[in-house]
Amino acid sequence: MYRGKGGKTEPIYLEQLYEIIKDVLAGTKDFSGKKVLVVIPDTTRSGPTDIIFKYIHKALSSANVKKIDFLIALGTHPPMSEERVNTFLNITAKDRETIYRKTEIFQHEWDRPEGLVHIGTITASEMDEISGGLMSEDIPVTINKKVLEYDEVILTGPVFPHEVVGFSGGYKYLFPGISGQEFLHKFHWLGALITNPKINGTKDTPVRRALNKAASFLKVPVTLLCYVVSEGSVYGFYGGDIDAWAKAADLSANLNIRYVDRPYRTVLSIAPVMYEDIWTAGKCMYKLEPVVSDGGTLIIYAPHVKEVSHTHGKEIEKVGYHTRDYFLKQMDRFKDIPGCILAHSTHVKGIGTFINGIEKPRIEVVLATGIHKDICEKINLGYMDYRTIDIEKYKRQKDTLVVEKAGEVLYRLEDGSVPDIDRLYQK
Repeated sequence: MYRGKGGKTEPIYLEQLYEIIKDVLAGTKDFSGKKVLVVIPDTTRSGPTDIIFKYIHKALSSANVKKIDFLIALGTHPPMSEERVNTFLNITAKDRETIYRKTEIFQHEWDRPEGLVHIGTITASEMDEISGGLMSEDIPVTINKKVLEYDEVILTGPVFPHEVVGFSGGYKYLFPGISGQEFLHKFHWLGALITNPKINGTKDTPVRRALNKAASFLKVPVTLLCYVVSEGSVYGFYGGDIDAWAKAADLSANLNIRYVDRPYRTVLSIAPVMYEDIWTAGKCMYKLEPVVSDGGTLIIYAPHVKEVSHTHGKEIEKVGYHTRDYFLKQMDRFKDIPGCILAHSTHVKGIGTFINGIEKPRIEVVLATGIHKDICEKINLGYMDYRTIDIEKYKRQKDTLVVEKAGEVLYRLEDGSVPDIDRLYQK
């Protein structure tokens, strides 16, 4: 079941949003007298997180809950300073001591085992069925133990096309949002096995089914608050069970997937400042890979990005960026590399072949960032001096697509075709 409001053509104005949130919460469940933990996204997701944070707090306070706390779903992203958390949520230190004096704001720590709890295991036979034979092993499911300290958990965040799960949001704010390493690594690698072009923007995927199975182990009641953002405005807000996420995913497919009539030889993908490293700015590749022609070039333009990954940089530099089959056909070499590293690597490099020891990516991916040329060569990506790029000139070039604020809107071909590895091997 779901409750909410949304539409394709008209945004929800911020002055309407509080009443909608209040109505959705009141119509979904009685939270009075309950201890409630609200899981919210971090800075890598667009949308009015600060306003939604305040409105959820206000609505729950008026519902006479016993306690309201928030947990930022960092996944494997680095923690923020308290000052940055305040800036992100648009509150002051004084607000924390007054309006929010009874509210704690936590950040997930994925690599701190003592802060995690095992809630179940997806068996090898279950994974084999879920994945269609792509993965057959037991996968333990761990999660931030704070969720067990509350009577109710609310998951809130935007729903966008996503390279690993198909569409983000819903239970993804549990896994990998506040999960441990085991499921996190397998979750990402399963998505990479399927490949980004096939999974991105697809509603029902094996990864989503694995998420749903993992979520079934959590015995604390969960309420989903899913919203759809386009060009900074909220177009839909839905609350309830998995149907709320499904409704948001349908609207997101209408608003956040754009179709073009042909592939382009060159794509200039301009990263917004919310992506602070290639770990996150890689989305500028994921969302545009389907519309780059075979043998073409995608340029990630991000002068502000100076790190490969704030969290995983050293591991990625050791492995480099490669196609899926480069890893698959040499798994003895890479069996000890975490799945999320391998998955990120293949998603950024894109699909391609590996035949007789020779790797041939379908397209070339070039970094026009603050990352030095030597590092780009080391990690097996192209390099371009961002200072030589005239964006307006690129816009005038034939067979070139320039996309500003890339990373959230998925681009596809109108004929429905997607780059496919099997086709590459047949060429």
